[in-house]
Amino acid sequence: MHFTSEQRLDEGVLEREFTLGEIPGVLWTPGSASASAPAPLILLGHPGGLNMMYPRLLGRARQCAADGFAAATIELPGSGDRPRSAATEEARADLRRAMKAGEPVGAEIVDRLVLPLVERSVPEWQAALDALLGLPEIGGPVGYSGGVIAIGTRLAVVEPRIAAAVLFAGSFVPAASYEDARKVTIPLHVLLQWDDEGNDRQASLDLFDAFGSAEKTLNANLGGHTGVPQFAGDAAAQFFARHLK
Repeated sequence: MHFTSEQRLDEGVLEREFTLGEIPGVLWTPGSASASAPAPLILLGHPGGLNMMYPRLLGRARQCAADGFAAATIELPGSGDRPRSAATEEARADLRRAMKAGEPVGAEIVDRLVLPLVERSVPEWQAALDALLGLPEIGGPVGYSGGVIAIGTRLAVVEPRIAAAVLFAGSFVPAASYEDARKVTIPLHVLLQWDDEGNDRQASLDLFDAFGSAEKTLNANLGGHTGVPQFAGDAAAQFFARHLK
């Protein structure tokens, strides 16, 4: 991990951009974090494009810091300035054509689009977690918050350092994710926007039903993809406060 920039934001939050090999990322730590009092860590998932997503990620990171957590994110494969995959670009084009025509998005398109992303990004998240937990001011336990929901679901299965997860429904769900979901045992809090124009609501409900966790909560609200009400975000923050402190 190589830090490329550093700035102190309001409320004492330290924002540092970094690279991990070819992967760019951002780490936010609260002013209270130190080697003698390391902060628990929340990984911030997103659909890709760090520059575009930065304002929303920053808002989430500020909330984490206010609650005493460090927060970090990395760019997804094939997004931002990272190299594109011809197969993924073809799958995206097929997805756009289907949605523009008002046709159902077939499982074959979803698998071509999402499964390679899961297979590439999960090991990258784990490598980032290795590096982040090596910093003296960062400690466990670790949470995961956000989407792509198939990535968060796989991480919840394969990464034992993740103790709890807030998953954002709103991305396509490949069939393999249902098998992953049955193996998930950590506490979960799932956010679902009922009127999300790009989401298959029934697929999200089926995935929630498949999760094997003894503690799982579905927080569903009316509104589109970016219309998550503040009280739903507050409930997610309370969830992490219970499980990461």
